Amino acid sequence: MVETENIKQVYLLGIGGIGMSALARYFRFAGKQVSGYDKTPSPLTDELIAEGIPVHFQEELQLLPSLNERETTLVILTPAVPEHFGELVWLRLNDFVVAKRSEVLGSLSRDKSCIAIAGTHGKTSVTTMTAYLLKESHVDCCAFMGGLSRNYGTNLLLPGNDSNLMVAEADEFDRSFLRLFPKMAVITWMDPDHLDIYGTADQLVDAFATFVGQITEGGTLLYRVGVAIEREWNNKIQYFSYSVSEKADFSVVNIEVTGGAYRFDLISPFGELKGITLHYPGLMNVENLTAALAMALLNGVTKEEILASVPNYKGVERRFDIRYKGVQRVYIDDYAHHPRELEATIMSVRHLYPGRKITGIFQPHLFTRTRDFVDGFAESLDLLDEALVMEIYPAREEPIPGVDAGMILNKMKLKSKQRCSAGDFPAILDKYKLDILLTLGAGDIDRLVFPLIEYLKEKEDA
Repeated sequence: MVETENIKQVYLLGIGGIGMSALARYFRFAGKQVSGYDKTPSPLTDELIAEGIPVHFQEELQLLPSLNERETTLVILTPAVPEHFGELVWLRLNDFVVAKRSEVLGSLSRDKSCIAIAGTHGKTSVTTMTAYLLKESHVDCCAFMGGLSRNYGTNLLLPGNDSNLMVAEADEFDRSFLRLFPKMAVITWMDPDHLDIYGTADQLVDAFATFVGQITEGGTLLYRVGVAIEREWNNKIQYFSYSVSEKADFSVVNIEVTGGAYRFDLISPFGELKGITLHYPGLMNVENLTAALAMALLNGVTKEEILASVPNYKGVERRFDIRYKGVQRVYIDDYAHHPRELEATIMSVRHLYPGRKITGIFQPHLFTRTRDFVDGFAESLDLLDEALVMEIYPAREEPIPGVDAGMILNKMKLKSKQRCSAGDFPAILDKYKLDILLTLGAGDIDRLVFPLIEYLKEKEDA
C-alpha cells in the first residue's frame, strides 16, 4: 500500500489523463505541491495549469521540478508511459517512490466507505450519475470519475460535509480495479475486452471474480441482468440485480419518450418510484441511471431527492454528448470504442431520432482491439447509414502488420463507407448531406469536435 500521509510533493507522469488529472486535483486540494508531465497539451492540461499545477510537455530531465526530498515525494505513473521514458528511468535510478495510479487510488480508498463502479462498458456514466445523486442529496460523497461531469465541470468531487463515502471508477485495464477493496460495487458488463492484457475472455472473467471477492464482508454487489455473476465468488455479501428490460431487483418500467426526455418508473426493494424524468439522451443512459439509482437508494438517498435531482443531470463529456443541435442537423460525440458500445450508441440515436439518416465517423482504438473484434466492429458500423472510418489510434501499442482501418471496411456490408484520416476533416463532409452526425472512438478523435461544430454552424448559416 502506498503511504501518502507524509507526502509533500506529488509528480505525475501522464498528468493529462482523466484518472491522473483527478489525482492531481485531489493532492493539490490536500495541500501538496503538485506538478507533472504529459506528451501533448489538451484542454485538461490547460485546466490544470490554470488551476496552478505546472505541466511540461518535453522529455527533458532539466524540466523536472525540484524533487530533492525522496522520502516526501510521490511519483505517480499511468500505464500509458513506456518503461524506457527518460524521466521515469531517472526517477527510478534515483530511488524515488514510483506508484501506479491504481495503487494510489486504492490507498486513498482504504479508510473510506468505497463504492467501486466496474464493467467493460458504461462505468464512467454510472460513476458520474452515482456521484451526482449522492452529491445532490443529504448523503454527499467524494468521487473520482473517469470523465468530466457536465454538472460540475470536473472529474473530482470533494465532500462538503463529513461524508465518508467515496465513489471510484474501477478500471479493469491493467487489472487496476484489483487495487480496490470496496464496501459496495457495481458491475455493468463483462464483455471480452483488453485481451492484450488478459489473453482470453475467461481470464477477464476471473479478474472480475477476484474483484467481487474483494468486496468487504457484509457489503453489496449490484450487477446488470445478463452478466454472468457467480454468487460463490463472495458468499459474505448481498447481491442485487438491475435492468431496463427484464425482471430484476431494481427494474425500469413504463418507459416513455416525451419531448426528447425519458420518463419512467423504478421498481425496487424500497418500493416503487414513479415519474422519474431524465433529459440526458440515450436509452443506454436509462440503464446506466438504473444502476446509479440503486446505489443511491442503497446509500440512503431519499426518493424525494432523486425525483428532484434526476431532471437536472447534464451528463458526461464524450458520453452521448450532444455538441450541436441546429435546425437541420444534430451532432453527437461519444467515447464508444468497443463493438457493443457502438451498437448501443447508434441504436440509442435511432430510438431518439427515428427515421433520420445517421452519418458516423469512427476512429478505432488500439491495433489489438481492432484485430480481436474486427467482425463486431463491422457489424456495428453497418447499423449506420454512412460510415467514415479513420486510421487506428495506437495509444500505447506498436503497429501490427495487416491490421488497419481497411480491415474493418473490408468486412462491412454498408454501401456508403469510406476510409479517411483526421486531416481530411471537415472538408471531406462536403460530399455528404448530413442529418445526424456522430463521432465515435476513444483516441484523439475528440480533437475534431470543435472544428466540426464550426463547420456545421457555417452550413446552417449558408
